[in-house]
Amino acid sequence: MTRNKKIILFVAVVLIAIQFIQPAHNINGQVSPGDFGKIYSVPVNVQTSLQVACYDCHSNNTRYPWYANIQPPGWMMARHIKNGKAKLNFSEFGSYTGRRQISKLKGIATQIKDGDMPLSSYTLIHKNAILSAADKNLIIEWVYKTADSLSAISN
Repeated sequence: MTRNKKIILFVAVVLIAIQFIQPAHNINGQVSPGDFGKIYSVPVNVQTSLQVACYDCHSNNTRYPWYANIQPPGWMMARHIKNGKAKLNFSEFGSYTGRRQISKLKGIATQIKDGDMPLSSYTLIHKNAILSAADKNLIIEWVYKTADSLSAISN
C-alpha cells in the first residue's frame, strides 16, 4: 500500500470514528414556567419572528437540521447553542432578575438594530430566519416598550 493510500485510509477511519462521538441535543420538549412567552404578553407576530430567528440558539428547544448528526459540524453547532444560551435563554427568561430582564430586552433590540443577530452564519443556511425590516421594527418597538414598562415598575 502506498503512503498516500495509507493516509487516505487513516483519515477515513478517523472521520468514521468521530461520528460515534455525538453531542447531546438541546431538546427539552417543554415550555418552562419562566419561558419568555409565558411571562410576557408577546404579540403573535413578534413571538413567531423570535422563535424562527432566535430560539434555535437561545432556548432549550433547538430544531436540528440533518447535518447536526455529522461531526465536526454537530460539535460546532453544539458550541454555538451553548454560547447562545449562556448569553440569552428565552426558556429561562423568567429566572433573570428584573434588572437583568430589562438589560436583556434592550440588548435584543440593539443586536437586531445593529444587524448582529441573527448571526449571518445562521441565516446563510436558515433563510427563513432573516428578519425583514418590518419584523425588525416590530420586535424592536415591542422590546423597548416592554423594557420601559419594566423600568417604570422597578423604579
